[in-house]
Amino acid sequence: MQLAAIIVSLVLAVVGVALFGRAIAQIYRFVRLGQDVPAGTRTDDWKSRTLTVAREFLGHTRMNRWAVVGVAHWFVAVGFFSLVLTLVNAFGQLFRADWVLPLIGHWLPYEMFVEFIGTMTTLGILTLIVIRQLSRPGRAGRKSRFAGSNTGQAYFVESVILIIGLAIMTLRGLEGALAGVGHYEAAYFASYPLVSAFSGLDTGTLQNLVYLTAMIKIGTSFVWMITVSLMTDMGVAWHRFLAFPNIWFKRNATGETALGALLPMTSGGKPIDFTDPGEDDIFGVSQVEQFSWKGLLDFSTCTECGRCQSQCPAWNTGKPLSPKLLIMSLRDHAHAKAPYLLAGGGKTMEGEEKASEEQLKDVPAAALAEAERPLIGTVEAASDSGFAAGGVIDPDVLWSCTTCGACVEQCPVDIEHVDHIVDMRRYQVMIESAFPSEAGTMLKNLEKKGNPWGLAKKQRLEWTKEVDFEVPVVGKDIEDLSEVDYLYWVGCAGALEDRAKKTTKAFAELLHIAGVKFAIMGGDEKCTGDSARRLGNEPLFQELGMENVAALNMAFGEDDEDESTKKPKSAKKIVATCPHCLNTLGNEYPQLGGDYEVIHHTQLLQHLVDEGKLVPVTPVEGLITYHDPCYLGRHNKIYTPPREIIGKVPGLRNEEMHRHKERGFCCGAGGARMWMEERIGKRINNERVDEALSLNPDIVSTACPFCLVMLTDSVNGKKNDGKAKESIQVVDVAQLLLDSVKTPATDDDEPPAGSADTASEPEPQPVK
Repeated sequence: MQLAAIIVSLVLAVVGVALFGRAIAQIYRFVRLGQDVPAGTRTDDWKSRTLTVAREFLGHTRMNRWAVVGVAHWFVAVGFFSLVLTLVNAFGQLFRADWVLPLIGHWLPYEMFVEFIGTMTTLGILTLIVIRQLSRPGRAGRKSRFAGSNTGQAYFVESVILIIGLAIMTLRGLEGALAGVGHYEAAYFASYPLVSAFSGLDTGTLQNLVYLTAMIKIGTSFVWMITVSLMTDMGVAWHRFLAFPNIWFKRNATGETALGALLPMTSGGKPIDFTDPGEDDIFGVSQVEQFSWKGLLDFSTCTECGRCQSQCPAWNTGKPLSPKLLIMSLRDHAHAKAPYLLAGGGKTMEGEEKASEEQLKDVPAAALAEAERPLIGTVEAASDSGFAAGGVIDPDVLWSCTTCGACVEQCPVDIEHVDHIVDMRRYQVMIESAFPSEAGTMLKNLEKKGNPWGLAKKQRLEWTKEVDFEVPVVGKDIEDLSEVDYLYWVGCAGALEDRAKKTTKAFAELLHIAGVKFAIMGGDEKCTGDSARRLGNEPLFQELGMENVAALNMAFGEDDEDESTKKPKSAKKIVATCPHCLNTLGNEYPQLGGDYEVIHHTQLLQHLVDEGKLVPVTPVEGLITYHDPCYLGRHNKIYTPPREIIGKVPGLRNEEMHRHKERGFCCGAGGARMWMEERIGKRINNERVDEALSLNPDIVSTACPFCLVMLTDSVNGKKNDGKAKESIQVVDVAQLLLDSVKTPATDDDEPPAGSADTASEPEPQPVK
């Protein structure tokens, strides 16, 4: 028995280590097929990056949001690495059944550690197995986060971990029996029942059981290693290694998710100058090797856990987009195409083959066939071209994304889904001109009129005639913004869309009541370009953005320096009611030379309420539920101010929807979806409103003009169908606050707000 155990174990170990070393080299060469990234953007601040990896792994910061799953996975993950010495111990036990590690083998803290982690790893994987069974696609269908995952691979990995965990505990029991432990000891606090069970066996039998169990433990470990080495696209196994570099190389060294700003377009690791692009510049992604090496690493790291899928508004409303399945499709395609690329294959922008037939002669036929597949395309279009498999990504998948960021927020290994989707959109828009026709109208309006509705610029100021106080206009009523506290960036929706204009007027009136000095632009400003950029039209975004930056810098008096400080006299403070404007102005305009302090109107309003400059006194009766705008919440981490304001309005009873804050559900307008028809599945705004109506609220509140429009449209439709009560309102937080601040007229006719003398609160922080 002993000799057979030694031979089997050593053979499997040698083969496993050799193949594993080869697999690591293959993955490295595969990842390097991707495009370079701008120098320093993924390797800056190595100390913070290392701390981020340690924090995310040891703290399981994303996984632990899922309570039981997070705790169970933590023990499995920690056990995988910390119990490696038990494998070394098992090799020693092949040669001598009572062998233990030198120095620490009988050290009580180490033995107790093995007992505890070994037990918890076994219980952890059993918990995860049960959870997978309860949520398997056959039981939950499309609602299962495992729908589309490689179930067989998952079962294999779970079985391996379970067998190894049981082997560790069995060996502990046999060790205790061989040592003659006749009573309970702390060193065997978990395995003592096994020690007692084995104690009646003779020494020879115990030794043979040790050899057998050690062989099972070693053999299972190296069968796993051989299997994953032969399947380098097996994300459910490889993520336990690749997650560490993937997190280390994440976009933000300090750990923030890859949300907020989109990355500038690059080609060959250098930003593209759209005023004078290079002849060899690649616009967007049309072939998998045009993703960055970080993108290819992302694809290989996907663990197929489906957290992104479970939170995706498109998937939850019957659309073909699943962030998980998209990443898996790109991974499988990239790995299948890799032999062709590693042989020098690939196509130029003109579609010409880079490699000669001689170079490609040894490439497998499957890899050559995969190389012919378009990255984006329908099965119908491919069959017309004589290729049955179709594109890797269907166009309906690509255009279903709202860029809400739920996938990026939930991913435990920091995959940057939104960046990859936008990169593919960029090629489709800029090179192929292939995008939903309705979005074309929006782009034309932006090009000609500077706003998505195509309205005349003079209409941007029409709302100012509907309020009974003066709204200063920079360049007209004031010379520059040094005379005011804030520039109020009204935005296209706030100035031109009737429902959003109510928010604009309410916020302006609140600023007037609070005595805050503010001004607005004169109507020459353009759309910030948020929708154009997320649709994929980067040149249009940059054109609009550079015009706005020039106008803003002039308005702030950039060249008007204070002689004592040599700094601009006016602080560049902007307040915006639209989270999309907030995100673009604060997070993306620095890419174009515009650095501003940008806050959301709810942040400023909360500050004014805390200071006592706005005092909500009139009750607003009813049950309210608040909808988190994606670009305010997930993209910019602003969750508290709107809720604080709602909490200060007397009479309101706030109740959260099931999906809120980090797990908030999109309204359906982001990612330029505001301008596209929703023809597949259930409308996203209807899904969100159904969730709100399940609470039977009197008021649905939000803090974004896009959300306001989408939610109002859905509520009105449900009123017409008799599915919502007529009295329900959809309003912005600013409208609620104004209703409460404006008290009924009194005999004294004193101002209702601004008279309180309270300690000043810290000013709201701008987006970063």
